[in-house]
Amino acid sequence: MTQPLPATLPDDLFAARADAIAAAAGELCALGWTPATSSNFSMRIDADHAAITISGRHKGQLGRDDIMLIDMQGNAVGTDARPSAETVLHTHIYRRWPEMQVVLHTHSRTQSVASRLYAADGLIRLQGWELQKAITGFTTHDSVLEIPVFPNTQHMPDLIARVDAWLDADKPLHAYLIDGHGIYTWGRDMAETRRHLEALEFLLACELDLKRLSS
Repeated sequence: MTQPLPATLPDDLFAARADAIAAAAGELCALGWTPATSSNFSMRIDADHAAITISGRHKGQLGRDDIMLIDMQGNAVGTDARPSAETVLHTHIYRRWPEMQVVLHTHSRTQSVASRLYAADGLIRLQGWELQKAITGFTTHDSVLEIPVFPNTQHMPDLIARVDAWLDADKPLHAYLIDGHGIYTWGRDMAETRRHLEALEFLLACELDLKRLSS
């Protein structure tokens, strides 16, 4: 159901968020992490709204008209455009962590292969890598960074329930993979979220290399 535009939403704020999403999407597409029309990106607008990519758009060719406004239940606001079915995964993160401002979801080859390889284990355990310190809150390579791998499903409430179960078990969560799909990560601004995404891409690639070289 489309909601009317809130009277208090500044047009320039939405435009700035849309431009930032489009710029990041173009850069990630150039890296080959968003093949075809895959992936979705969002930025918080305020406590009740976020800007998110419209479903089915090529992420290397986004402009402001390819970004839409949603509420925190994932409903379209002020537009008939359709967001991704995974929009509720974005809003779930924003509701769970009010301080988070950006969510990036990509489908790189590395992420997709790692998600299949470690699906049976249910997680990828990272330890000993210097680049773990690129993830907020990690200050040493000796720390353990676990990235869960959740089963793929078209029923988003099932995925949300798995994320909640992980968090409710008091397990830290900075990103998650979906089997045969890709990765979700987030942060307090675009720079932090990009840093998380790029570090995790590198770390997953290293783990795949170790698997291949040791086989």
